[in-house]
Amino acid sequence: MTNQPYDWPLDELESYRPNLTRPKDFWAFWDESRRLLRESPLKSVATPVDYPSDAVVLNYVEMVGFQGATVAGWFARPKKSGPVPGLVVYHGYNFNFEGGVHNVVNWALHGYAAFGLLVRGQSTAEAATSPHGHSTGWMTQGVLSPDQYYYRGVYLDAIRAIEWLAAQEDVDGHAIGVTGISQGGGLSLVAAALSEVPVAAVVAEYPYLCHFRRAVDVAPEGPYGEINEFLRRNGRPDVENQLFTTLSYFDAMNFAPDIHCPVEVAVGLVDTVTPPSTIFAAYNHIPDGDKAIFVYRYFGHEPMPLFQTEKLSFLRSRLMLQAAR
Repeated sequence: MTNQPYDWPLDELESYRPNLTRPKDFWAFWDESRRLLRESPLKSVATPVDYPSDAVVLNYVEMVGFQGATVAGWFARPKKSGPVPGLVVYHGYNFNFEGGVHNVVNWALHGYAAFGLLVRGQSTAEAATSPHGHSTGWMTQGVLSPDQYYYRGVYLDAIRAIEWLAAQEDVDGHAIGVTGISQGGGLSLVAAALSEVPVAAVVAEYPYLCHFRRAVDVAPEGPYGEINEFLRRNGRPDVENQLFTTLSYFDAMNFAPDIHCPVEVAVGLVDTVTPPSTIFAAYNHIPDGDKAIFVYRYFGHEPMPLFQTEKLSFLRSRLMLQAAR
């Protein structure tokens, strides 16, 4: 039986806009991080992969990412000439069977040059080491320092993927979109704000990495619990304060005011992994304009079938038709 909503009523969610938790040096930190990323040249090696389709060309790509780490992913494009729109696809937290290759190919079959990033450590790419102990998973690796936090590398990989895709032959660099579910949805929001290559459209399905303070308080299950477990093992108030200070540099809610492109977000009201209030907190900070949130009353942390048609229509109008001009 489907559970009833455990978070706030919809009318309260729609108006929920908590204060941002940005540190004063939020953008100074990310400007310096992007500068360091630029020190790693955009070098890559693409290896052709045989795939049973006459309509798609598939490659496995490795490139140099932040601090020289190897950034990898699948690149699929339609087997036709001429510029096509690009789409970077980000996967869920520790959830990417076979590298998500078939999902990437599916986007190519819809007409996009699609790059599916393999998130460092969670797939085959390198991961940073933690300077201190952390609980199971990735959420607290290096969490007592913004410079050393695991997601610093992940966020910079996310924008490197956009840079790489925009530089490819026969890809329209003015029609690049980003999309993903859960962690991938959070990365889509962050990348749209952080990328120096303009992003033309965002689709974020039940995005993770939003409004950490509330997520830690109310998420009944899922990887936010890794943060709670870390604080059970490290109970001093100064450790807790530093942890949330670090997370404030990585909260997708704090990036939301700097998203200036069309956005669609999907949320399920019985999602116990990414609580609806955390998603609305980020969404409501995106500037008014071409944005929409689709609410699915009886769905949790899972694909919403009706949204798939909406997503395809949205990306077609914001990317495919743009590239055709």
